[in-house]
Parts: sequence; structure tokens; C-alpha cells
Amino acid sequence: MAFKLTSKNSIQIVFTILIFALVVFIPKIYLRNNIYYVSKDINRLYSHYISLKEENKFLQQQLEDAKFKNQISDSLMLQKLDE
Repeated sequence: MAFKLTSKNSIQIVFTILIFALVVFIPKIYLRNNIYYVSKDINRLYSHYISLKEENKFLQQQLEDAKFKNQISDSLMLQKLDE
């Protein structure tokens, strides 16, 4: 019994290979896209985190400066009151 390749058989073979390829590659493409977009979000959030850390350092320095100025002005006021 010989296998006869007809147009109907060849179309079935092509569709079978196409469906198999889609079943194999679509999840891979989906996962790669998700990994890409999640990594973009992570990078965006990390850059926001870094900028917020720098802003926090700046604000802490301003707070320390304000506390120092307040202590100086308080001590000057107390000296004037003592005189």
C-alpha cells in the first residue's frame, strides 16, 4: 500500500504543520512580550525610585539646615533676653 500525495493530503499536512507551529511558538512569543513589558515597568519604577531617593536626600539636608538655623536663632534670642 503506497501513500499517494494528493492536493487534499498536502493541504492537510500543511495545516497540521501550521497548527503545530502556532501551538509551539505563540506561548513563547506571548511570554517574551510579557517579560519585555514587565522589565520596562521595572526600569521605569527603578528610575523613579532613584530620583525619589535623591530628592529625599536633598529634603533631609534642607531640614538639617533649617534645624541648625533655628537653633542659632533661638540661642541668639536667648542671649538678647539674658542681657
